[in-house]
Amino acid sequence: MKTVKILFLVKLMLLTSIGSSQKTSFYDFKVKTLEGQTFDFASLKGKKVMIVNTASKCGNTPQYKDLEELFEKYGNDNFVIIGFPANNFANQEPGTAAEIRSFCTASYGVTFPMMEKISVKGDDMHPLYKWLTMKSENGVLDSEVKWNFQKYLIDEKGKLVEVIAPKDKPTSEKIGAWLSTK
Repeated sequence: MKTVKILFLVKLMLLTSIGSSQKTSFYDFKVKTLEGQTFDFASLKGKKVMIVNTASKCGNTPQYKDLEELFEKYGNDNFVIIGFPANNFANQEPGTAAEIRSFCTASYGVTFPMMEKISVKGDDMHPLYKWLTMKSENGVLDSEVKWNFQKYLIDEKGKLVEVIAPKDKPTSEKIGAWLSTK
């Protein structure tokens, strides 16, 4: 009887350690575009990725221009920017998907992928942002989304590399240096 209990405990410990060591990979996420199409992050393997939460009525909204310039300069087979409209800060992204698309295209000529509006903090935080902000999920660091246009840099292997503050422009030297490294 004692041997059975010990074997059960050993099996339980093994299963627990296996389960806890398995983190969701960046490449496991699937999201919807503004147009409602499925976007599979597995298609991003081998690319550097910048994830940014966006808003149309924010003091940082002109960063759309910088993001588009960065995407035009570096966006090819090795780099992509993915925008996630979010209405978490002072109701600065109240629009519908169609309104957001129209604003981004007409005002800033945005051609980088824009996803559906999500929540980037709080009880209804999207699972991707849980991964981005929780060390227990991403294996690298904890962070908090402080405002619109916070940037998360992901390397070619799907590892979170750095968090860039909302006020820091996408065209900063730090981001340029990261994009220039192999």
